This record gives sequence, structure tokens and C-alpha cells, in this order.
Amino acid sequence: MGILIWVMATLVAGSLLYSLLSALAAFRYLAAAAPPAAAVREPISILKPLSGLDQGLEENLRGYFIQDYGEQDFGANGENDSSSVARPLFELIFAVRHESDPCVALVRRLCAEYPNVPARLIVTGEPPYPHAKVYSLARMMAQARHDLVVMSDSDVRVTRDFLRHVSAEFADGEVALATCPYRAIPGSSTWSCMEAVGMNTTFWQGALTARLLEGMAFAVGPTTVARRKFMDGAGGIESLKDHMAEDFELGRRMAAAGHRVILSSYVVEHRIGSDNPTQNFLHRIRWARTGRRSRRSGYIGQIFTYPVPLALLLWAIAPFA
Repeated sequence: MGILIWVMATLVAGSLLYSLLSALAAFRYLAAAAPPAAAVREPISILKPLSGLDQGLEENLRGYFIQDYGEQDFGANGENDSSSVARPLFELIFAVRHESDPCVALVRRLCAEYPNVPARLIVTGEPPYPHAKVYSLARMMAQARHDLVVMSDSDVRVTRDFLRHVSAEFADGEVALATCPYRAIPGSSTWSCMEAVGMNTTFWQGALTARLLEGMAFAVGPTTVARRKFMDGAGGIESLKDHMAEDFELGRRMAAAGHRVILSSYVVEHRIGSDNPTQNFLHRIRWARTGRRSRRSGYIGQIFTYPVPLALLLWAIAPFA
């Protein structure tokens, strides 16, 4: 029993130290100033792999069409009227597997609503390997015109200043990749709320602490911005087809090659919908497997992320010593 108490006390002490480090990591991130506006705006390609009609998909996608990023700003109300941008400095590329996908009609309607925004839809067919997202990204990358590329999932929502903000982070020419932190926005179900709480607390607690201790040697989440020339130098997007966490691996490769990887100061919204308990459980299992394969030491170290349960367990067994 004495050995058990010693082990538990060590775990509690480690978890308290981790909690202090994570608080410091959060303050360090929040203290970083947003970049000044870029003197010259460079063109950007936005890649959006799609599959089905996510909850809120129309508003998620519309936010990219009305970006305040061009030679002339959109009208004050964000509508596509006579005062709209003459030539946006960005393009939108969407990819679906099949023409019959229910999101196709929505994408085409938005393209027609904003004819001044260069946008197109690619029908990829079935991927030749299991990682369908990587295949879609590779197909879109082949048609992208610009060096600065945004890869963003369908469930991400941004404000109109998103491109202005992230492009400023690349203005000095030193940044190769920026990964955007996200704020999980739940749907109406209890399970969705629980999932969002875990994303917004435990997950980012770990990511920010890793950034504090090791620097940004990885990428996470549903929105990543990168320079295409550096991605190609790291093997290209299709070389990630065998990795479950392609975003993490891309950031790791960039950092290993000596390129600068940052955690963006722009926070996107991750709209997670209202999955049922089974779907929620499968999400958690997939993320746990991803963490175990991508960062084994961090996966094992998750035991230190639960200081309250560890302290309660120590308190429960201490009287028997």
C-alpha cells in the first residue's frame, strides 16, 4: 500500500506541474500580438474537401466567398452587389467524390451567387487509397494557382478578415506553415456539448503545452495554411496518404526540414454538429488512435491531464496506509 500511495502521490505532483505549465502556455499564446497588416496582399488558394451536407454548411462556405481580401473590398453588408470586389485575390476550389453528393447543388448555387469570386468544383471519383481527404487535397492542389494555400475542412467557419489575418503571418517570408487553433461549437445534443468541452479544454491544453516545451513541430486541426513550395519540398501532399493524421505529419515534416511552423493567432470556429452517442464514441476512438500513432509519449502522458481524479484517488487510499 505504501508503494501505491507513493506512485499516486508522484502522479498527482506530475499532474499539478502539468497544470501549471499548461496555464503558462495559454498565457504565452494569448500574449502574442496579432501580426500587422501585410503591405502587399499575395493571392491565396483555398481548398475545401466536401462530403455531404454538414449542419450549417451553407454559412460555413459563404464565409469564404465574402472574404475581405482583394483589390476592392466587398460592400459593407457583405453582399455581392455593385460595390463588391472587382478582383478578389483568392480562389476557391471544392472537391467531392461524386456528382450525386448532396452538397454539389449548394456549392454551385453559391458560385452563381458570387460570380466575381474564382471558384470551381472538382469531382474526384473514388480515391485509390483509404485516405480520401488527402486524395481530394492532392487533386485540388494540382489545380491551385497560388503558392499560399489554405486547406480547410467543411465544418469550419471564419470571419471576413480571415485571409487578411493569416496572410499577414506569412508576409515576412519566413513562415512555411501555420495551423489555426479552433473553438469547437457544439450542436444541440448533450453529446455534442460534451465533445466540444473536451476539444476546448483537454485537447488544447496538451497542444499549447507541447508548443511551450518543444515549439511548433506539428500541425493540428481543421484549418492549415502553408506555402506550396515547402510542401512540395517535403514530398507533396499525396506523400501523406498513409498517415492517419496527415495534418500532424505535415507540420512535423516542415519543422524537421528546418522550416518555421507557427500556431496562428487566428482562431477558427469548428462546428461539430449533433452526433449521436455512437458517432461521438467512434470520434473519440479515432482521435485516441491518432494521438497514439502520432505522438506516443504525449499519449502516455495523458494520465497527467486529470489532476482532480488522481488527487481524489490518492485521498481515498491514503487512510489505509
